[in-house]
Amino acid sequence: MGKIITGMAIAAIALSTTLPLKAQETLTLEQCRELAIANDRGLKQARTKIEMAGYDRRIAAANYMPNISGTGTYIYNHDGIALVGDETSMMLQNMGTSLQGQMQAFTQGLMTAITSNPQAAMEYMKSPMWQTVLGTMSQADLSQAINALGQELDNALHPDLHNIFAGGVTVTQPIFMGGKIIAANKIAKLAEELSKTQYDQKYQETLVSVDQAYWQIVSIAGKERLAVSYSDLLHKMEKDVQMAVAEGIATQSDALQVKVKANEADMLRTKAENGLALAKMLLCKQIGMDMDAAIMLADEASDEIPMPEMGPQKSMEDIYADRPETRSLELASKIYDGKARMARADMMPKVAATAGYLLSNPNMKNGFEKDWGGFLSAGVVVNVPIFHGFEAANKTRKAKAEASLYRSQLEDARELIALQVSQLRKQELEAMEKISMARSNLECAEENLRTATIGFEEGVIEANTALAAQTAWLQAHSEYLDAGIELQMLAANLNKAEGNINK
Repeated sequence: MGKIITGMAIAAIALSTTLPLKAQETLTLEQCRELAIANDRGLKQARTKIEMAGYDRRIAAANYMPNISGTGTYIYNHDGIALVGDETSMMLQNMGTSLQGQMQAFTQGLMTAITSNPQAAMEYMKSPMWQTVLGTMSQADLSQAINALGQELDNALHPDLHNIFAGGVTVTQPIFMGGKIIAANKIAKLAEELSKTQYDQKYQETLVSVDQAYWQIVSIAGKERLAVSYSDLLHKMEKDVQMAVAEGIATQSDALQVKVKANEADMLRTKAENGLALAKMLLCKQIGMDMDAAIMLADEASDEIPMPEMGPQKSMEDIYADRPETRSLELASKIYDGKARMARADMMPKVAATAGYLLSNPNMKNGFEKDWGGFLSAGVVVNVPIFHGFEAANKTRKAKAEASLYRSQLEDARELIALQVSQLRKQELEAMEKISMARSNLECAEENLRTATIGFEEGVIEANTALAAQTAWLQAHSEYLDAGIELQMLAANLNKAEGNINK
């Protein structure tokens, strides 16, 4: 009867199944991590949020600087502007005529008074000077000259403001804003730190996800090799039993048992192959490669799962400081403390210095002359809020409540992290014990398979006993592989839980 395939034969079969994969691209765990970090959309979005937070910080810092603005204006007025009423305007335009009439009336009255008084008339007739003065007054006509002067005055009181050009530069420098600018800058810095911690959290989640996908493929690949070896072994045994049945050494029942087990092994092999293909597609998606890409992992063909690297033992306070979740909650509570200070600042007086230069045409400095002219101004602006429905006070209370909420969530998070780390550490110890037990079981299963093989060859052990030994060997190998993968998974989760995953 032919010999059952043992350890050396299984290794040869596994090697033959991996030879065609040499043309495939081989990836290490570190390479998979680097590809995932470079291609993960969530990490790219987190990096963009960090960049945006940096811009917000610069925007907040700009509030310390003076605000300089320039303004240009053109205005067309359809109607003119009068500085006096229509009645006054008419009086100015005709003041020469009015004054001339009053002067003639005065001269006529004076002549009447002189002629009605004989003594005054005698004096007037004797004085050539009075005759000259009164004659000049009666003959003088100043109405046109005075009317022209009145017209000029009236025109000056009706400036041409149909087309107005104006421009100005204003400088405003905050002096005291109730502490709002300082609080806003602190909040912006905290928000930038918060975006970085959120990036760290996403970074850790990405690495853990890639590690799990990587070791899942290693696990499935190992089980596929076992399934292939087990299937080939059973098919070889099937042929041997058929020969034994033909020689009358074995029964048809033995042949049927072996055939059923061979069919089950074929099904197990098919499931393992399909599962491996799907697992590789998932990993390719995570690392940004085409899902149909032919890849092979560096640990995929290894029968021994390497021991994971664990960081040094850390205190819980160090873990809290290194976990991005706790840092995020601490920063969030500080941000809302800053918002409370900003809300209080709304109830404080605001003081700012302002200066400006205004340029206009017509020139306001020179009687609205059609020319460019300007002037410089400076001053201090003080704004004192008095009452607005207790809005600022309610904003302050709300921000304080939100800060208290995040501090409460931080305490809950610290408790959950402590519980998580404690559980994972215990699970790690259990996984180490499980590996030791699985290795011992595997050694026993291999020895059992060896003795069963010899007994089956000598005809002292039945086929079902040999099949049981083969099944036990397959199960022991599978459990040993699962224990190694479980330890790798626990190591990845424990490193994340303790904050040992660094960029």
